[in-house]
Amino acid sequence: MINCAGCKTFNCYEGEDCVRGQDFKAYDAPTRSEYRKADNKKLLEVSTRIEGEHYMEWTRIEEIIGFAGQMGYKQIGIAHCVGLINEAKTLKDILDKKFKVHAVCCKFSGIDKKDFNLKQIRNDRRETICNSIGQAMVLNDLGTELNIIVGLCIGHDILFTRYSKAPVTTFIVKDRVTGHNPAITLYSNYYSRKFLDK
Repeated sequence: MINCAGCKTFNCYEGEDCVRGQDFKAYDAPTRSEYRKADNKKLLEVSTRIEGEHYMEWTRIEEIIGFAGQMGYKQIGIAHCVGLINEAKTLKDILDKKFKVHAVCCKFSGIDKKDFNLKQIRNDRRETICNSIGQAMVLNDLGTELNIIVGLCIGHDILFTRYSKAPVTTFIVKDRVTGHNPAITLYSNYYSRKFLDK
């Protein structure tokens, strides 16, 4: 079992072995080999440069713009939830100033949930699936070089990432209860008690 969560020593940050008895040296050679691959090396260089030059300075949207620009990307895709259509439009309007941007809504194809015998929110109406595989296929065909997730549901985001040919990053994580700020549950005494006291 590996458990770095809650570590107080950060020996790894100093390049030392973990005091918890974990020997991670076996991973050094294979990970270094992967980072030397041209695509991975460029991703690592650009992301590290942004971190080094703009640490605690840029917002996530500024990081995405800077990253895409330094990577030389021209076409960006947005895969968004129908429930965050306004947020997707604002993001697209911002990105349109520097890139060619394609935005695809999760309901775009209108496939009925009943076609796959899927659970509905309400049984007294027709409901359309969130077609994240289709979103990926559309953006693949359009030749996007970076795809951004805006509020895809859990599972749908995984399928989108699996089928996307371009690298994927997330701008908004879907969490209707917390106003799309899922990390707040880790800072809330109410949620800490709810999850940890059970």
